[in-house]
Amino acid sequence: MKKYIIIPILFLLGALSIKGIFFFRETTIEETITYQKEYEITLRQDLFSLMMAYPEYIIDIEVEEDHQVYLVLKSGNRILYDDKKEKTPLEKIANPDLQDMMEQQYLLGPIDELMPEDYNPGRIRVYPLLKEVYGGNPREIEGNLIGIQIHAGYHRFNSNNAAATFLKKAFTELNYQSKNNPEIWSYLHPIGGTYNYRYIARTNRLSSHSFGISIDLAIHPADYWQWATKTQAEKRLENYPQIIVDIMESNYFIWGGKWGQFDIMHYEYRPELIKKAKYFSEKHKDLWYENLPVEDSFVSEVVCLIEERL
Repeated sequence: MKKYIIIPILFLLGALSIKGIFFFRETTIEETITYQKEYEITLRQDLFSLMMAYPEYIIDIEVEEDHQVYLVLKSGNRILYDDKKEKTPLEKIANPDLQDMMEQQYLLGPIDELMPEDYNPGRIRVYPLLKEVYGGNPREIEGNLIGIQIHAGYHRFNSNNAAATFLKKAFTELNYQSKNNPEIWSYLHPIGGTYNYRYIARTNRLSSHSFGISIDLAIHPADYWQWATKTQAEKRLENYPQIIVDIMESNYFIWGGKWGQFDIMHYEYRPELIKKAKYFSEKHKDLWYENLPVEDSFVSEVVCLIEERL
């Protein structure tokens, strides 16, 4: 009797287990499809932001049979978008691909507290791209530098990719604002520095100052994460003029004050991150390019190229 009762129970349990397995597989497949769709959208947004940021230097996209995507540079060199490797935050900084560099979305606009420690958009730099655009060694870089007059002094900045042009434009606006708001002046001057070919302390990685694309404004003891406590830095942020941040961001400079490893005096010319933040901060709709000004002929050309290549 017991045998006849046990058999149906075992059969029922088996059926439930099989159903559970199929449900698990179905969920996993759905999650995989969702992830892949989001990845393809992000890929396109990243490529668009990069091509818009470096229009003279990134000339094409190539996709190999293993679905590896490369940006083709004017020199003929190629840079891999995604090496598909799992990396720790330190590994991403030490050996990044373009996907690593673009992964953290830069936040435009005001902030009222320090960012999380692991939020540092812009600290990951793909050096083959920077060397292609701004110069591969000190001699090449220095050949691209021009002097920008800021108050009574001249500061060297890279003229390639309109970096110096936008720095000059930013300071024209900042100087105008400081006439009506003298408090801004103390945050701007004296300038902490621009071009300085050097390695980041205790690393073999070049500082962005080495390429002549960064500027440190007036230096304060609470500006840097290795000098100051979180409390000191947040007190500094409370009084920091938002107009400075807005003007610098509108000219394609990211602000180190929005890094978890904060560097409040530091601004870095990174048009790819500003453009991605500008165009893709809102959640996408059905089409990844839906919020773009496609009536702009160059925007439309880049969108068409991406769709054609991918």
